[in-house]
Amino acid sequence: MRDHNKLRAFELADEIVLMTYRITAEFPKAEMFGLTSQMRRAAILVPSNIVEGCARESQSEYLRFLEISFASLRELHYQFGLAFRLDYIKESFMDECEVKLQEAEKVLGALVRSMRKR
Repeated sequence: MRDHNKLRAFELADEIVLMTYRITAEFPKAEMFGLTSQMRRAAILVPSNIVEGCARESQSEYLRFLEISFASLRELHYQFGLAFRLDYIKESFMDECEVKLQEAEKVLGALVRSMRKR
């Protein structure tokens, strides 16, 4: 089994979960069961799928969970953009979020590509 704690992709994903929870705590209450819930769900799925993939024995299962994690990250990235366009996130916060999301996508994407080559 692999140790997810040794992966930079996991570290970034974990930071994104915390960032997402802090930011969505400020969303309008009307969004509690809408965008807030969707963003939190997508954010949690990113590191969760990395952890689950690391616990799998086969390389193909590990890759599958990394791909699911990457898809959830892309989904979350869209949702952050939507929240910004709805004026739920200030521009200064969005710039910071954008940097973190892009870094996570690059790192996780590189991990997925390296696993596909094996």
